[in-house]
Amino acid sequence: MGALLRSKFLKLYMMVMLVIAYATGVGAALAADHASILMYHRFGETKYPTTNIRLEQFDAHLERLQSGDFTVWPLPRIVEYLQSGQPLPDRTVAITIDDAYLSVYQEAWPRLKALNMPFTLFVATQPIDANRYGYMTWDQIRELQSAGVTIGSQTRTHPHMHQISIERSKSEIAESNARFIAELGLRPDLFAYPYGEYDMQVIQAVMDAGFIAAFGQNSGIAHGYNGFYELPRFAMNEQYGTLSRLDLAINGLPLKVDQITPEDVILDQNPPIYGFTLAPDMDKPKQLRCFNSIYGKLDVTIMGRRAEIRLPGPLNGKRARVNCTMPGEDGRWRWFGRQFLNR
Repeated sequence: MGALLRSKFLKLYMMVMLVIAYATGVGAALAADHASILMYHRFGETKYPTTNIRLEQFDAHLERLQSGDFTVWPLPRIVEYLQSGQPLPDRTVAITIDDAYLSVYQEAWPRLKALNMPFTLFVATQPIDANRYGYMTWDQIRELQSAGVTIGSQTRTHPHMHQISIERSKSEIAESNARFIAELGLRPDLFAYPYGEYDMQVIQAVMDAGFIAAFGQNSGIAHGYNGFYELPRFAMNEQYGTLSRLDLAINGLPLKVDQITPEDVILDQNPPIYGFTLAPDMDKPKQLRCFNSIYGKLDVTIMGRRAEIRLPGPLNGKRARVNCTMPGEDGRWRWFGRQFLNR
């Protein structure tokens, strides 16, 4: 009971301090309506550079997050605050790890535990059930869960969900939920799309299954202005795990948009006729810039708060991204990324 009372007191104290900050005119520096979410997979497994972060890189990340400018919160708490409209500390960060590889248990968790840094582990249940080489065991996952690590779902077999039938997608979710209940005594509230891939039907299936939020692998700052089932995360690996990119992610500001067209990320027309409407508090629409890795800077037309982005040619490959930025206050950048999928 004492710990519970202390927790309630600390939460009340933080809220009071935020109210005082707003009243004294410094609330913008102390409170925020967004958070940066980092995504990792493997740790020190240099055979897999696209999903691995080198240990010296990860150590540097943790040192930066400890610098005092950042607040690392559990992902469920961030979602709760965003959904309820409660202000978060500025530069709030969440750490997420996908796939439950063994190096999470051997390398990442000891470091995070020593620093008392919370994180969320997204698990696909079939590799764990099969005792697949290089993955954690249920005993190890239970050990993390008992220590306060949040367990999220990533289906049963980790499929490309937009390429399978919606009936199979629903079965993937239901069967994995049954395994979570059997092994952990709970079913997760948070969902991560395998490979960051989904379509509108998959989103609906995730919502119908009772998940309160779902996460992709497109870069951007999480805020929930346009919903909580396509929340972005910054992927960190050997190539994209430099300190400069980490700084860009954890110092970022949200670029809030809605009325996105096309609504679905599956490309029925390629190149897409892409556009969105900026939120009223996005005060520099004329400075919006959008980029693609193949075509570089893209043509952007601004009409009031509406932005129309045109690509000079098709988006090639299975996955392609368009990232849009806008300058914010204090030299920080607003960021919105969208991933498109070719069937």
